[in-house]
Amino acid sequence: MDTRKVALVMVDISGYTQFIRSQKLSAIHAEEIVFELLEAVIDHAAYPLTLNKLEGDAAFLYAEVNAGDQIEVARDVARQVREFFRVFYERVHSLSIERADCDCDACQRIFDLRLKAILHLGEAVFRKIRQFDEMAGEDVILIHQLLKNSIPSHEYIMMTEPFHQLAGDFEDLPFETWQESCDFMEDVTVYVGYPQTALTG
Repeated sequence: MDTRKVALVMVDISGYTQFIRSQKLSAIHAEEIVFELLEAVIDHAAYPLTLNKLEGDAAFLYAEVNAGDQIEVARDVARQVREFFRVFYERVHSLSIERADCDCDACQRIFDLRLKAILHLGEAVFRKIRQFDEMAGEDVILIHQLLKNSIPSHEYIMMTEPFHQLAGDFEDLPFETWQESCDFMEDVTVYVGYPQTALTG
């Protein structure tokens, strides 16, 4: 096991629970749609950003950070995450056309899905389990806990204070400051921006 400085990214599809329906055909199509949307996002990730694992309707990614390239890596990761939103909604549009002839709930409600992303800078303990790198540690726990936050929107980019100090705001996307409570931790200061997406069915 070894400890590394990392930029952590959690990309999550909002509306997934409501999207999955009890009808078998709709549920199968819902899973297919969510997988294709996550795949579109993951396929757009580039070095230094690496996929760690898929977690249901979310993708957990990381980038290793060294003392000399913290700002460069953080800004590159932030830029990639911003692009994830464009790629995600382009795929939403294309899937809605491809599946227009199916009248199941999932195929008719693709436009209900939204994307949110959480970015954090911290440390993670890596251990190899067969061919997989498993990550653990307080910062890994924190980014998972921040998925359950008080942000009223279903679509946003959230940066923790350590990440925001390096990456800053986007020129065209102002951020507002929030305080979030996490289990067994002090309140966490986060910065939240709301991408403007032209999403119409």
